[in-house]
Amino acid sequence: MMSSKRTSRDWQAYYERTGQRPPRETLLHALGLFEASGVSSGFAVDLGSGGGRDVVELLRRGWRVLAVDAEATAVAQLRERRDLPSAHLLETKLGRFEDLRWPACDLVNSSFALPLCPREAFLPMWDRIVASLRPGGRFAGQFFGDRDEWAGDPTITHLTRAEAEGLLEALDVEYFEEMEGDSVTPRGRSKFWHTFHIVARRS
Repeated sequence: MMSSKRTSRDWQAYYERTGQRPPRETLLHALGLFEASGVSSGFAVDLGSGGGRDVVELLRRGWRVLAVDAEATAVAQLRERRDLPSAHLLETKLGRFEDLRWPACDLVNSSFALPLCPREAFLPMWDRIVASLRPGGRFAGQFFGDRDEWAGDPTITHLTRAEAEGLLEALDVEYFEEMEGDSVTPRGRSKFWHTFHIVARRS
């Protein structure tokens, strides 16, 4: 997730709360597609790993994982989780993912994290994500739509449906769901969400 002026205690409470939630449906969908084709594990990069809700599921299924987050609290707390399975399969990296490079991989997972960077960084980062996927590799995650409540914030990237579909042209889209509605943020604030939930495969 993005850095902020919140204290480490604020972040610790946030990651404790969100880290215990179930893995995202986009990740589960992608893993199901891998398993349906006979692939039970591989190497995954989780961009914006946060409290580790998705990382734990990947490790539980035997995936090797590089977990990336900009918050030192997130990385430390992930490493300290008592329920962390197969910890030897986990590598962590501290930094803003739009500034980092990572090896070729079978899966890039990023749950509600990619849009939290400005457009000028988002587009080159997306190109790196696609280029990093091995043949048969998948992306699982979300884009934010242009009717999202946070639209207009220059630090966040929002896309029209046409723009989102355009970014996915280099991949085979296996799951694409556009959702709009009021919900609550992980910090308990009411918000209107406009999101694209995506699983897409590199041929």
